[in-house]
Amino acid sequence: MTREDEIISWLRLANSDGLGAIGFEKLMQKCGWNAEAATAMWKKPLAAEDWARKELETAYHNNIHIVLKKDNIYPNSLLKLRDAPPILYVMGRIDLLAQEDALAIVGSRNASLWACGVTEKIAFDLTEKGILIVSGMARGIDSAAHKGALRACEGKGATIAVLGTGIDVVYPPENKNLYHQIAEQGLLVSEMPLGSSALGGSFPRRNRIISGLSKGVLVTEASEKSGSLITARFGIEQQKKIFAIPGNPSDPRAAGPNKLLKAGAYWTESANDILKVINISNSQEKVLNIDDFCGDLFAKPLDNVQKTDDIPLCQTAQIESFLSSVPVGIDEIIRTSGFDAATVSMQLLDLELSGKIVRLPGNKVALKTK
Repeated sequence: MTREDEIISWLRLANSDGLGAIGFEKLMQKCGWNAEAATAMWKKPLAAEDWARKELETAYHNNIHIVLKKDNIYPNSLLKLRDAPPILYVMGRIDLLAQEDALAIVGSRNASLWACGVTEKIAFDLTEKGILIVSGMARGIDSAAHKGALRACEGKGATIAVLGTGIDVVYPPENKNLYHQIAEQGLLVSEMPLGSSALGGSFPRRNRIISGLSKGVLVTEASEKSGSLITARFGIEQQKKIFAIPGNPSDPRAAGPNKLLKAGAYWTESANDILKVINISNSQEKVLNIDDFCGDLFAKPLDNVQKTDDIPLCQTAQIESFLSSVPVGIDEIIRTSGFDAATVSMQLLDLELSGKIVRLPGNKVALKTK
């Protein structure tokens, strides 16, 4: 069997109805990882051969590599997962799949400017020290983590983005430039077939790959129903080190990391806090109890999680989502939000009249603490 025929057989089998990652693994083990024998043994309908051939052809013409679970370049860290994806689509620096010194950084899509700034600085500093940053290229914290990593090493830093869409789909659309920069300097990864659109249920599943590729997971801002806590859950199940940045108790976005800290996550204020833990293999492990910080969310089967608080399908974010109790300049809000000055001024006025913000010297504003 040629390599092309083998990939086609894997694509047809992996995308057949009723056969998930765990079932795929069991079937292939029975057949000695012989794709031809496995497709013959599978009695239910396979994905169409014409589709699989077109998938392979499209990937080839777009410099997208299809990595099979049996390939030598398949990440060792993912092989440890019970439900490791049978197939990975990757684009960019494939050598990054082999890097084990990696940290996942996740958090709210509606993140405050303060949290984005802290995240970007930590990602920059960790990348400078040789730690690979892994995230999901979402709005907010994910984007800040990738940007910090890319700025490091004199603008040549690398990062891995694990997508919840097909690898050829840019989501969110405003991250188009970030997407192309990661494809050039780092690596894009997806388990989804080409062309797969953004669906709420796909994002929680991809989070197991984000944590799986990493030695630890850092949560910056995340509400109690945040998809970021799903990544933390995976990290705990995978026996990764869990880090969290403390936040103001009055900010709902601080609920996730604050609960993680109560459950035993590593208190994190800078890259050094992470480096001291992640570089010592024999450091005393902290055991976190999942039920201690989000039992209601984590009691649900993953496949039934259709939507979480930080997976919105909205096209724009309101100015309030950029604010926290930490003062931030209005000019920075305009520059970061993408809104024009008039829109920002009107929204800030509404927030001030409703008593939600306070104006401070230096043309700064902050959310009013309760």
